Amino acid sequence: MYDIALSVAACARSGTRADVAWMIDPHDSPHALAFTPGGGRIGGLANGAFDGMLADAAARHLSSGRLIEHTVTEVEHQLSGIAAGTAVRFLVVPADQFPADSWSLLLDREPIAITVALDGTEVTSVTTAGPDHADPELREAMLAGRSSTRVEPGQVITVLAPSTKFLVAGQGPIAQALADQGALLGWETVVESRPDMVGGLAVALTSGDAAVILGHDVESSSRCLMAVLASDAGYIGALGSQKMQQARADWLAYQEVTDIERVHGPAGLDIQAQTPQEIAVAIAAQIILAKRHG
Repeated sequence: MYDIALSVAACARSGTRADVAWMIDPHDSPHALAFTPGGGRIGGLANGAFDGMLADAAARHLSSGRLIEHTVTEVEHQLSGIAAGTAVRFLVVPADQFPADSWSLLLDREPIAITVALDGTEVTSVTTAGPDHADPELREAMLAGRSSTRVEPGQVITVLAPSTKFLVAGQGPIAQALADQGALLGWETVVESRPDMVGGLAVALTSGDAAVILGHDVESSSRCLMAVLASDAGYIGALGSQKMQQARADWLAYQEVTDIERVHGPAGLDIQAQTPQEIAVAIAAQIILAKRHG
């Protein structure tokens, strides 16, 4: 739901209806889909396999949400990868049935527990809680960093944990190794070498996200670093020798950017890494360590 939070929050502020759909069985996923009047769709779910069926449910414009049960068809199998004949279940809930602060938590990419009370297939209430206000069991699930769904008699509890966004500014073998390492860890990894594009991507980074700057060209890599420093990224790493680090610092100072204490440079734990793959492991380990320490 993190990917639709901004749009749904905007709908809520403007008084525009939005219906939020997510799969509760069999997949545990932080992704969701929102429908707006007139056929608008925000986000993505199961490669669009069930969009039509869920859109029909949302188009009923009911005042309360519904539990939707469905059997996967062969066509839906081809799109979603879920075996044909599998029973799947979704919740389709009007956004205004969520507590108002739900979208703030999601916009801030905080872990969140969503408890949906059911009377048969009708959603009678939705409550949400962040880690600070959840009961110990739910708090533990949230802080574990994995999204999950638990279906119980009369209620569904969905725990959402944001995945790490990992921005790699650069190109080449090390950038590819970092992308591979990020994929292995389940991070949402983007590799981009164009400084202007890096700036646009960096805007979305939060304290739970990471960025690594590569490149031998002082100006282009420094422009990428400046863009990332303007973000809320929790980890910023810069690859290169001490000479390159100083050259970037001098370039940034000329641009009146002098606070670079957030930058890990050279990036990565000192494990005497030599190959691109070893460098990627060293950097990923440093990112994990930084996340563990807040």
